[in-house]
Amino acid sequence: MRHVKLNDLVDIYSPNAVLEEVEIILTLISPDFNLLPVRSAFNMIVSVFEGRHAAYRACNTYYHDLRHTTDAFLAMARLIHGALLENEPFKEDQIITALIAALFHDAGYIQEKTDTEGTGAKYSLYHVERSADFLRRHGFEHGLSRQQVAEGCSMIKSTDLAVPISSIQFPSPTVELLGRMLNAADLLGQMSDRTYLEKLLFLYHEYKEGNVGNYGSEVDLLRKTLEFYEFINKRLQPVAARIDRYMISHLNSRWNINKNLYTEAIEGQKRHLKKILAIPNADPRDHLSRYDVIERVRSIYGID
Repeated sequence: MRHVKLNDLVDIYSPNAVLEEVEIILTLISPDFNLLPVRSAFNMIVSVFEGRHAAYRACNTYYHDLRHTTDAFLAMARLIHGALLENEPFKEDQIITALIAALFHDAGYIQEKTDTEGTGAKYSLYHVERSADFLRRHGFEHGLSRQQVAEGCSMIKSTDLAVPISSIQFPSPTVELLGRMLNAADLLGQMSDRTYLEKLLFLYHEYKEGNVGNYGSEVDLLRKTLEFYEFINKRLQPVAARIDRYMISHLNSRWNINKNLYTEAIEGQKRHLKKILAIPNADPRDHLSRYDVIERVRSIYGID
């Protein structure tokens, strides 16, 4: 039997295919699930990122792009389904809130039409609060109540890696769990991407514009990513076992796959990064060749 990989399940390069899969998951949760708020928020965020919304410029960050958002959205839906299979008592309105929070969690990188200086990367340090503001501004358009907006904002704040999740004031333990799940979905979605290592070069240039961290070059960020893996392990540790169990429950129920394809993909990326960084007197970027991402980085930013 052919070894199934994460990307074999859904065409993640198609936003519509991702929405279709999430809607299938929601109907597995309940045949009567109210899909309209999630579909409405999804269509809006796609129009925002693609530059078709009257109030906003198109996304111009190449790491935190629409694919990143839809990856997090899909991972969150999968985790929620798995959690329900594991008897977590989420209500429909909480699920809707969590999925819309996933869709809006990086809207803070988007510039308004009148903001023409630089790119959205300049907001890197405080994009999470801007994302929460985006939810406050637009949540009601998709049927969210004031309580749901407040809960969604706390979930979005969970994705701020500079803030310990334990310091966030959540309205309830259930909302805290959903916030921690969103934080995990955000990380699992991006770090399991087949082009994660290549796209880190885009992230370096976002960080450079946004004055984030102390990275001397693209290669320096690649080297420090090994430390990032350890940081993420510690951040997810309080819920890591549950996250793994939820994802396996979902994949087993939906696809008859009894393992966590996300962690499998992440470990594969980590092994490859260690391998190319260990090559003596070599530029690790010479060994990152998937989907012409390196060529895109060079065409936009030149040679670092």
